[in-house]
Amino acid sequence: MIGRADARMPRVGVTGLGLFVPERVLTNHDLEKMVDTSDEWIFERTGIRERHIAEPGQAASDVAVPAAREALERAGVRPEEVDLVIVATASPDMLFPASASLVADQIGAVNAAAYDLLAGCTGFVYALAQAYGVVSGGLARRALVVGSEALSKLTNWNDRGTCVLFGDGAGAALLERVEEGGFLGFELGSDGSGGPDLCVPAGGSRAPASADTVEQELHYLHMNGREVFKFATRAMVTSAERLLEECELTVEDVDLYVPHQANRRIIDHAVRHLHLPPEKVRINVDRYGNTSSASIPIALYEAMTDGALVDGATVLMTAVGAGLSWGSALLIWGDGK
Repeated sequence: MIGRADARMPRVGVTGLGLFVPERVLTNHDLEKMVDTSDEWIFERTGIRERHIAEPGQAASDVAVPAAREALERAGVRPEEVDLVIVATASPDMLFPASASLVADQIGAVNAAAYDLLAGCTGFVYALAQAYGVVSGGLARRALVVGSEALSKLTNWNDRGTCVLFGDGAGAALLERVEEGGFLGFELGSDGSGGPDLCVPAGGSRAPASADTVEQELHYLHMNGREVFKFATRAMVTSAERLLEECELTVEDVDLYVPHQANRRIIDHAVRHLHLPPEKVRINVDRYGNTSSASIPIALYEAMTDGALVDGATVLMTAVGAGLSWGSALLIWGDGK
């Protein structure tokens, strides 16, 4: 699925961003005491130094709420003015009700429809595309998109192949109609043949919870690292290239590249093959690990707060994740209405 913004339709952009990460920080040195690993081994293969971990009582909605509130505050929008809340998450509070419904209730978005979107680490980009369509089509005036994860709750802390990778956190974006700039287009895709390479095998209708599934540790995240790496390095590049071509732009037109923060080696591969200069690339995987659907909005928020994201900048976002899924978005930044 690929498309560029229709010039005849209203422009839609991001008017507010929010961020929240749990206070607890788990370093590579902490992990050395938990599993057979080392700071050197983790950093060399992933680029990760530390990650934030939710408290025992914190779920995805708890992490999402502060980020959502900040995004609204920065946009100058009251919660009751929000028409739609989408929470992109691979670690919802429960199968239902949707974490988005809980978030909408907590922030006071009493007039909003709310639902969760599950596309793994690509979830935020998918959710942006949906929110864009709803706002540009006139079904809503304001849509709040939150990428929120408590992946530590799905992590097997005895599995050194996965426990070193993931972290918790949330990033939020408010979408509204804007006079200038806004989204230029999206490219989204999925290849279900690779689904078993990154999954939580039990807990759904395929393998309902039972003593056997718990004993086999099937409620934890399972990953075929080699296959996921091969997929990610390919999809990160091709998705970005297809979208740039569709929007009649080139890499030279990109001012800021915000990739999904899964693994430093995957990011480096994409940057090298897209021929992007390092100063245009946003990387924070060393401090947060892989926060799945939260990684792009967290990186986008930091780019905004430290001045790397300026009005008029052309921003390219690309993610890959469970599904196996992929997606890219192009945006002309401008947080004014």
